[in-house]
Amino acid sequence: MNSVPGFAENDPPDISDEGTWRRACALRNAYWGRAVFLRGIIEFSNHCRQNCLYCGLRRENAGLARYRLAPGSILEAAADIAALGIGTVVLQSGEDPHYDGPALAEIVSAVKRRFGLAVTLSVGERDFADYALWREAGADRYLLKMETFDERLHARLRPGCSPAARLRAFEHLAALEYETGTGLIAGLPGESPELADQDMAELARLRADMVSISPFTPHPDTPLGAHPACPPETALHRMALARIAAPAAHIPVTSALGLHGDALRIRGLEVGDVLMPSLTPAKVRAAYAVYPGKNASVATPLERAAAMKTLLLGQGFSLPSGPGEAWRKKEARCP
Repeated sequence: MNSVPGFAENDPPDISDEGTWRRACALRNAYWGRAVFLRGIIEFSNHCRQNCLYCGLRRENAGLARYRLAPGSILEAAADIAALGIGTVVLQSGEDPHYDGPALAEIVSAVKRRFGLAVTLSVGERDFADYALWREAGADRYLLKMETFDERLHARLRPGCSPAARLRAFEHLAALEYETGTGLIAGLPGESPELADQDMAELARLRADMVSISPFTPHPDTPLGAHPACPPETALHRMALARIAAPAAHIPVTSALGLHGDALRIRGLEVGDVLMPSLTPAKVRAAYAVYPGKNASVATPLERAAAMKTLLLGQGFSLPSGPGEAWRKKEARCP
């Protein structure tokens, strides 16, 4: 597709700063040692009311085969996560109002009751009453990605949305005592080094419990499909900067970075500490096509999760049991 007017080509930052990398590695080890925390994702709907210019789930992508999982299918996938010894389930979807507050609260409650897993929700901006209902039902964490904090760039990339609204939601989630997560996309069309620096400053101010850095990966069925992808080295550099900005945060190696292979995934874990394998049922998982190649493996979700564990242990990482809670909660229990 044609590029969108008003978006300049990216000016990649200097990624040769070994001092920054070493500092980030030291902080990762100081807080988390060699631990890698696994979170099992269930992508239960690819319907979305939003029309973000970079996302394959955008509502105007008529070529995407849409799906919604029934509650029973979601619980079956959660059972697989529990059987693998993974302590957290991430219930993720596009912004799909089909799952209203009570419906999702019932699913959260069932996951907690049957499997005792920590529950992370990643379903976008919703009514504040829904956040409270889900917290009461047992949800532990909420992931609400900013993508960029810059008001003008955010508004162009996410029509009808604003960073101010996301920040209000984030503050409400924190007040409800969720463990909070956010995220940025590195190398977005229209980004500048100055905006990248601004984003890192905002991350430091926000004090999220989890921070995700994902490389921009163009989807051909979006208005930004013709823009170049963010180099993986740039994403790694931003991960290092995020670790310095938020030293105690959980930082995942995203699936978009994982597209570049296990060597990049392991490299990312030098500064990050979380991997989130998709346990979405095989019959629909390829349709959660945020970007090309996501969930494209022909291996079953259980096979891939088992292979990930083997890889990590072979590289000398530890795989703690349990939910892998936020550092501030771990610290609060220490005498």
